[in-house]
Amino acid sequence: MEHLFSPYKLKSLDLKNRVVMPPMCQYSVTNKDGIATDWHYLHYTSRAIGGAGLVIVEMTDVEPDGRISDYDLGLWSDEQIPALARIVEAIHQHGAKAAIQIAHAGRKAEDAETPVAPSAIPFDEHSKTPRALTTEEVKQMVEKFRVAVRRAVKAGFDAIELHGAHGYLIHQFHSPLTNRRTDEYGQDLTKFGQEVIQAAKSEMPEDMPLIMRISAREYVAGGYGIEESIAFSRIYQAAGVDMFHVSAGGEGPIAAEGRPGTHVAYQVPLARQIKEALQVPVIAVGRLDEPALANAVIGNEEADLVAVGRGMLRNPYWALEAATVLQKEIAIPAQYQNGFPRKSR
Repeated sequence: MEHLFSPYKLKSLDLKNRVVMPPMCQYSVTNKDGIATDWHYLHYTSRAIGGAGLVIVEMTDVEPDGRISDYDLGLWSDEQIPALARIVEAIHQHGAKAAIQIAHAGRKAEDAETPVAPSAIPFDEHSKTPRALTTEEVKQMVEKFRVAVRRAVKAGFDAIELHGAHGYLIHQFHSPLTNRRTDEYGQDLTKFGQEVIQAAKSEMPEDMPLIMRISAREYVAGGYGIEESIAFSRIYQAAGVDMFHVSAGGEGPIAAEGRPGTHVAYQVPLARQIKEALQVPVIAVGRLDEPALANAVIGNEEADLVAVGRGMLRNPYWALEAATVLQKEIAIPAQYQNGFPRKSR
């Protein structure tokens, strides 16, 4: 039976265990130039030292106005490659694999003078009203995703994740709440996402997996649910997605009656339904900080990998501690072995 510390392989991505550090924005690019800093280097390297099998670098944007804030990472310039390559090298040095989340915030770009989106609909009453992209600009945006993925591959990442969740640009295109277009990108709400996927795949080695993060439910009045997300995920899978990272929410103020996150593992059923409907590998996420619970998600075959977000923010060595609690084998750095007494390592 598989468990949290069983190895896992997807195409060329060969992981020592099923523990994933998910992408979590650090808002720490102090020079506002999109270039990773020493904070990012220490942040990601420490989770590799701490035993995670896969470290996914935070939302990294394809243009300056695609950032949530001016303090976010970017890959719109070759000058941003070396700092990320240094992080990848360190993650590899400590036995983990590295992925990066490529994204555009769309209407949720807080520091953009005028955000862009599929349609000119603000996120809420406190947000700027975005400008609707022209059809030609949408095509240019696909190209921006392409060259950002090219730079990520050059930096040495083992996998690419496209951010199609949490109300950011790809999500905005496939949500009927935010895509009111009448052109080809409104007639087919998945067209933009499909083209971004195909552009990404064109820049990736054939055996490199493409992950896509999705919101499987919107948790907002009039928003889509699991049936709709299964349908668009099936289309994205056909376009080239190898694995889905299943989250929820993000596209609008959360309705009180549908508020997520009130209990542990609240998103696991969504991941399981995507996995079963599409027969596709999935990453489960959402309050899975307890080792026994995370282990059960794998053992019960509800997901292939488990992402532990807030737990790893609190403790970079979450995976080492989880293996100790579960009595599973894990390579403990020699420098730390006195802190994790075990009969065998």
